[in-house]
Parts: sequence; structure tokens; C-alpha cells
Amino acid sequence: MSEVHSYDLDVTPPGHKSGFVAVIGRPNVGKSTLMNRIVGQKVAIVSPKPQTTRSRITGILTREEAQVIFVDTPGLHRPHHKLGQAMVATATRSIPDADVVLFMVDVSVWPTDEDRMIAGLIPQHTEAPVILVLNKMDLLPAEKVKPHTEAYWELVPYRHGWMMTVATQGANLDKLLDQIVGVLPEGPRYYPGDQVTDQTERQIAAELIREQVLRFTRQEVPHAVAVVVEEFKEREGGAIYVAANVFVERESQKGIVIGRGGHMLRQIGSAARHEIERMTGGRVYLDLWVKVRKDWRRDERELRRLGYDIGGR
Repeated sequence: MSEVHSYDLDVTPPGHKSGFVAVIGRPNVGKSTLMNRIVGQKVAIVSPKPQTTRSRITGILTREEAQVIFVDTPGLHRPHHKLGQAMVATATRSIPDADVVLFMVDVSVWPTDEDRMIAGLIPQHTEAPVILVLNKMDLLPAEKVKPHTEAYWELVPYRHGWMMTVATQGANLDKLLDQIVGVLPEGPRYYPGDQVTDQTERQIAAELIREQVLRFTRQEVPHAVAVVVEEFKEREGGAIYVAANVFVERESQKGIVIGRGGHMLRQIGSAARHEIERMTGGRVYLDLWVKVRKDWRRDERELRRLGYDIGGR
């Protein structure tokens, strides 16, 4: 974990740089892992399952000479329901607002149709510097290094730089960060130096619970789950009480999440409580309830109730 410093916001050093860095790519290329690793703290949940990130998540890295505000985005893909459309819209809207765009790909595989779609989309929305991040180089066979690398270079001829990385190990992320700071504009610090995200603890807790549902469930269940924290408050003695609803789309999914005799829900709850305790640094009491909201991913009203940004009303 990187060391976090607190700097005086009233005194900006000469030449200080700052700006927003949109992390763009198709699902499951390692965007959230990269941001967590650079920021030095878990601010976005991770999972081997695609489309884990559903909302815009900010991770803030403050150094003496620069403040880099990463914007982790949902994986760009061809959506099959309203939730998917909202996720794609959220990611797309992040591009024109960025001072730098990181276009992240999985270099261990040949460029996909989604990679090509994103490569064409980025220059339509921004003239900001674009850095190509070739992640998962540890999975790239030696004989495929040259053809795969060149294929991605050809896909992004407008790039301002590129870097091979292994986000899970932190490989070359220091060099990538130097590239990012090198193309950031001069500007003030937008956040206090010890702040690492703009999410509330309640929002992070909901995501940490959903992360454990992703971890323990299979097939269609993980993608049909949404989590809303109804209560997040400190009780006497300093313990934090968290009450959350886990929403699914069908009764059959509810049965899977609860499990026989409640075993699955206890397993999810125990793991989620541990993660929330790591975040808060204290004891946590976690109450989970599983409820059905039929086909919520296809219903704009339900998406809004569950806190998803689906654009205009």
C-alpha cells in the first residue's frame, strides 16, 4: 500500500499538476485493480466476473507535485438491458470530462471487437492525451509479444504514450504514473491530500457486500444482484451497525443467495463484514436481507430507486 501524505491545499507548489484520468476499456481488463493499486487503497471492488464495476468510481492520488484523480468506469460493451445501457453511458460520459484517458486492454489476447469499438469511440469524444495500457503482460507468451503489441498500437495510432503492465503485481505502474503526470495540465489540488475517494462509507459498504455476492455465487445470480445500505451508524461503544438489502430479480435467485439453512447468506455476510471492518478500522454488526425486485435491470424506475445513474429523466 502506498504512503498517503496530507498537503496544505492553500499552498500549491509552483508547476503543480492536477486533473482527471478516465480509465476506459472493455470489461475485465483490470481497470479497478490498476486504480486500487496506484491509489494504494481499495476504493473499487474487483472480481474475475465481467462487468463488476457499474458506476463511476473516483480514486485520488496526491503527491507533492501533482494530484491525479482517477475515474474508474464500467467496462464498455454491447448492452443487453437498461442497466447495461446505463453502464455504457456512464463510461462514455467520463471521456470528454477527462484531462487524460487511459485506454486499457488485455494484451494477452488479440484485440476484440469491443476493443476496436472503444478505439473508435475515444477520439470522437475527446482530444485529450490518450495513454494505451497493455495489461496482463505476464500472461502473454513470448512469441506473441510483438504481434499483439503491434496490433494494439495500430488500433490506437492517436496515443500519446503506452505502457506494458501487470496491475495485480504493480509492475510498471510507477512508470505509467510518470507518463500520466507528464501530460497532466498545471492546476490546483481539488481534494485534501489524505482523501482517496469521493464515495461515502455507505456507498463503499454496499459495494463490498456486492463483491462478496460476486465471489460466492455463480451463473446468472451475480449480475442480477444490487445492494442498498439502509442504515450505517455508530452505536454506543464505537461499533458500527450496517443494515443492507440485497436485491435479486427472481425468487429462485433469492433462494440461491440465502442458501440451505441460510448458509450462503452467512458466508457472504461474514466475508463482507470483515471487508467493512478493514475499511472502518473497527467492529461492525452487519444485517443482510434478501429481497426480490422483478427484472430490475430492465426497469428504469427500479434502476433509479437503486441509485444507478441512467441519464436524463
